[in-house]
Amino acid sequence: QAQLVESGGGLVQPGGSLRLSCVASGFDFSAGAVRWYREAPGKEREFVARFPITTDDPTYADSVKGRFVISRDNAKNTAYLQMDSLKAEDTANYLCNVLVWTNNYWGQGTQVTVSS
Repeated sequence: QAQLVESGGGLVQPGGSLRLSCVASGFDFSAGAVRWYREAPGKEREFVARFPITTDDPTYADSVKGRFVISRDNAKNTAYLQMDSLKAEDTANYLCNVLVWTNNYWGQGTQVTVSS
């Protein structure tokens, strides 16, 4: 059974850091680009970052550029999102997504709350 499981969320103060993980199983993780999205209450799902299949050329939403870093370790079937200089507006449920051909895999998400 194919699945993605996110972890690493939690409560952090403004200016703090968190590292999210996304572990894939049941499909060929290395064959798909990895994306992180986030959902905040009352807002639409927002693209955060993308790491392509073969090139080391990630892309980011303007709102997180310079603060977040996406990476992947295909040997561990795992993607990461390092989040630094967190702000209150980063509070959301963060979801991992992997698209392999026409198969679009989603995790359940991990909650990040930035508050003092």
